[in-house]
Amino acid sequence: MRVSSRPVDAGENRLLAALPLEEFERLMPTLQQTSFGLGDVVYEFGGRLDYVYFPTTAIVSLLYTMENGATAEMGLTGNDGVVGIALFMGGETMPNRAVIQSAGDAIRMKAKVLQEEFKLGGQFQRLLLRYTQALITQISQTAVCNRLHSVEEQLCRWLLLSHDRLSTDELIMTQELIADMLGVRREGVTVAAGHLQDIGAISYVRGRIQILDRRKLEDTACECYRVVKDEFDRLLR
Repeated sequence: MRVSSRPVDAGENRLLAALPLEEFERLMPTLQQTSFGLGDVVYEFGGRLDYVYFPTTAIVSLLYTMENGATAEMGLTGNDGVVGIALFMGGETMPNRAVIQSAGDAIRMKAKVLQEEFKLGGQFQRLLLRYTQALITQISQTAVCNRLHSVEEQLCRWLLLSHDRLSTDELIMTQELIADMLGVRREGVTVAAGHLQDIGAISYVRGRIQILDRRKLEDTACECYRVVKDEFDRLLR
């Protein structure tokens, strides 16, 4: 992570952009621009956070790691949300890992500032609680999807959710990392990605995934993507 001198543009994050002017102006002096690289760890399981992060162009994967080192993604956060909900939900430590899935920027705020603002009970508190409800829906739907749907359907869901949080049609991600995110074998991702290439939905070359036809991804995905998207749109519109 690198703290940047670039001016903060809170409008790049949907939660901060939705704040009333009075609340935003109160928080503005406490915000800092930061940059993350692919694979950077935002926080570890059981760790304590000094800051919360509001992604703008970065995407953060929320991962659970088993004792044998196997990982699976529980959810992801981008410009629609905040990383570090335990700080305002009453937890003292983080229940999972948070790793940068797509390099980019985020806005950080000191944990103490967030907690004090949350206690005021204004629109900031309501937005954070609505986001948490939407995130719980995503985590729950991910568990259902991983249990009931094919690797190809899971991959489409993951690509669509990632695409929604990016301003580009290109994702930089290896098949090995995707397999770790989905908690499946790399061979399964290879087959699924190959089929999506064959139907013209994506192009995959040397760790770069280009979304060519979003409609085909949506047609191939299971209903889990739409459930999650509709809930985020309903709660955060």
